[in-house]
Amino acid sequence: MAATAQIYDLMLLIDAAAEDDVRAKIVADARAAIQAEGSLVGDQAWGLRPLAYDIGHRNQAEYHLLQFSGPPSLISSLEHTLRITDGVLRHRMIKLPRGATPVAAGDPAPAGATARTQPAGSAGESESEPAAS
Repeated sequence: MAATAQIYDLMLLIDAAAEDDVRAKIVADARAAIQAEGSLVGDQAWGLRPLAYDIGHRNQAEYHLLQFSGPPSLISSLEHTLRITDGVLRHRMIKLPRGATPVAAGDPAPAGATARTQPAGSAGESESEPAAS
């Protein structure tokens, strides 16, 4: 049986105060790095959104979600590059569970909460109490 490729979510929070061309270059560079070693599965621009708390005296950021698959070397090079790139307020890479459905490029950004729901039987689900004897 063929194994499905591991998919990762990369959420970028880019400084809203940065110039438009700088923000576009950050996203374009991340896409190019992913496509050089792996494959881009999904790409969504969520636009400017308020931050839950200030980061570096900034209260909003431009959000981008990139979903991709690739080797471990891609993960480490992206982590390093994004950590030292001016204009990136935060980034987070999450390894999705095998078989998770990636978002399509045309899907709208979620309104309000952006938390991903866990499938039934996952570790986040509360366990039932043992039956009384």
